[in-house]
Amino acid sequence: MADSLLRVLKFQPMNYPDMMASERQVANFLDELGLPWVFEFPVFVYDERKRPRVWTPDFYIPKLGVYIEVCGSKEFDYDYRKKIYEGNNIPVIWLHYYKRPHSWQKFLFKRIREVEQKRHSEAMELIERVPSELALYLEYA
Repeated sequence: MADSLLRVLKFQPMNYPDMMASERQVANFLDELGLPWVFEFPVFVYDERKRPRVWTPDFYIPKLGVYIEVCGSKEFDYDYRKKIYEGNNIPVIWLHYYKRPHSWQKFLFKRIREVEQKRHSEAMELIERVPSELALYLEYA
């Protein structure tokens, strides 16, 4: 797996025979952006009964620390997975490709912006709660 991760991060082409057409389009788009990605990078979660599980969202974007799940089917219930990821505080962008075949790129950018804005807000709240005796260290960090 380390070898495949290294190849992806260096933008060397790889063959993913199990990749759906919609996933391939997302992969090509991420490549066009110059954004390194890892296909089906495992993530550890706890399910609703607190049992450990390993899931593999479609894409992991290391530079952003975000996962992308390409939802390609109307029949699959994505709500359960969404609930589990949220409960584990794992940022996943749900890209319902079949609903937005011509505008998913804009949706992806919008969701990335939302994730980053939330992270920024949380970081600023943390900084504001720093005790006064430690605030001096913020100036030198």
